[in-house]
Amino acid sequence: MATPPPGTNFEAVPPPPLVPPGTDMTGICFRDQLWLNSYPLDRNMVFDYFALSPFYDWTCNNEQLRMRSIHPLDISQLSKMTGIEYMLSEVMEPHLFVIRKQKRDSPEKVTPMLSYYLLDGSIYQAPLLCNIFAARIGRALYYIQKAFTTAASKLEKIGYVDAENEGATLESKVTKETIDFKEVKRVDHILASLQRKLPPAPPPPPFPEGYTPPTTEEADNGPETQQTGEPQPPPVDPIIDQGPAKRMKF
Repeated sequence: MATPPPGTNFEAVPPPPLVPPGTDMTGICFRDQLWLNSYPLDRNMVFDYFALSPFYDWTCNNEQLRMRSIHPLDISQLSKMTGIEYMLSEVMEPHLFVIRKQKRDSPEKVTPMLSYYLLDGSIYQAPLLCNIFAARIGRALYYIQKAFTTAASKLEKIGYVDAENEGATLESKVTKETIDFKEVKRVDHILASLQRKLPPAPPPPPFPEGYTPPTTEEADNGPETQQTGEPQPPPVDPIIDQGPAKRMKF
């Protein structure tokens, strides 16, 4: 048989110290269906069920009472101790139980720390009030920012529509000018046809007696031109013959 080397310690290795549960454990829940099928969930057994969860602090005063075979929620015994303890604050058997973790400094002075609730056999940690406010404010800011982003995109689209409307307005103005141009040509054609249908203008009245009209080159050349028999061009009408293209535009 081999002998152990000198200096070997055969004493049992002490278990690692119990680590208290974390402060923020809102992301997990605990449920033991086997225990729920074996024991009733009421105010007398609820603490034993809560002690199985990772939310339970084994260094609390309630655990010391359990080791002394005293009910862990006995307020007459807990009030004589100082330190971390758990209290059953709200009960709605068998669906809802609220357990408060608190620090007792004296029989009258207690500082609440955390709250846990058992809902239909599942244990949850209640979030802190500051975390609730931060989450609600963050959610409100998210929706406000989303509303402003949506409003900004709508305004950009409205700006694009206004630009398109301005372009359409310019095009409509050009179209209106084209329509006016055609309308003027139509009116010119009507006036020309009316002029051709009307009888010729009457001759001018005779000059009064003793009045001698001034002699011009046209008057002197008039009879000669008439005698040659050459066709004379019709008088130029400033409206019909010149057309609307040569009119002054305002």
